[in-house]
Amino acid sequence: MATATLVLTRVRIRGRIGLVLRVALVLAALALVAYPLLYGGDVWAQRISRAAIYAIIGLSINTLTGHAGQISLGHQAFVGIGAFFAAFTASRLGAPLGFGLAAAALAGTVTALLVGMVALRVTGLYLALVTLAFGLTAETTIFNWREFTGGGAGAFAPRPALVETDFAYAVLCLGVLALVLYADWRLVSTKAGRALAAVRNDEDIAATLGVNVTGYKLGAFCLSGLIAGLAGGLFAYWNQVVQALDFEFQVALVWVLMTVVGGLRSRLGVVIASSFFALLPLTLPNFLSGLPWQPPFLNEAVYHVLPPFIVVVMLLVVLRFFPGGLGQLLAPVTGPATRGSKGARR
Repeated sequence: MATATLVLTRVRIRGRIGLVLRVALVLAALALVAYPLLYGGDVWAQRISRAAIYAIIGLSINTLTGHAGQISLGHQAFVGIGAFFAAFTASRLGAPLGFGLAAAALAGTVTALLVGMVALRVTGLYLALVTLAFGLTAETTIFNWREFTGGGAGAFAPRPALVETDFAYAVLCLGVLALVLYADWRLVSTKAGRALAAVRNDEDIAATLGVNVTGYKLGAFCLSGLIAGLAGGLFAYWNQVVQALDFEFQVALVWVLMTVVGGLRSRLGVVIASSFFALLPLTLPNFLSGLPWQPPFLNEAVYHVLPPFIVVVMLLVVLRFFPGGLGQLLAPVTGPATRGSKGARR
């Protein structure tokens, strides 16, 4: 009896310590975002908006790959189509921002639905090839359709007066990120989330348990496309001009890598890694050029080569030592709040 009481007491203490650590982590994250947003001027407001958009893209890939186990190497198509639709509604139709974002999300959903219907019968490498082929095809066809995308000049997406300033737009992007995080958290704890986990682990066993494998895979594609299209709409208004060069395969590959480095099924890990990947090419050159002593091998050309090199090194480290990504490192602090490192380790 005394032993059981002691064990229960230890569990309660650990639970309280974990709760305190999670609260401290959230407060530290809010401080890291609030300080540059309030005191960093327009430059940091723009960077925070970009980081939030990348985090939303990472969560969209996590929905498809992390929760449902479906590989996507053509995510630039979903994000790009959403961005061009938002720009089209803003510049050609004069629609308000809310309508533009809704159109972007709908366009991403419909595109993902079409891709999902084609890819339902294949898995693994073949699914990756299907999504890769679609992404590359979108680059050379849809994104170069002059009447829709503006061709080389791009499509303009002027911001409405309500979010015209960089600060206001950063707040909007952070708000959308918070909504996506909440939706992802709710999804995991529902029957649909458990069904997606079953599909991810073994489709045959999931089918024997009565799970509609085809329906849930298609639903995961649609939800991922919706979030990606929404991120594309935010990107359009952030940059205020959208071009085909913004959505090349290299960019899509970076989005996949940042999700893997963050840790599949780890919301916090994906958000942190995505933000890091978004800010790295913008901040690293300025940081290196400001060093009091410049190593002889560093110059302006090397500054722009280092970010992708660092990305590759991080991926190799993760694959070798931390299969669960950043989420695995954060698991002792975040506990059940992020859900993902355990599954990734298995």
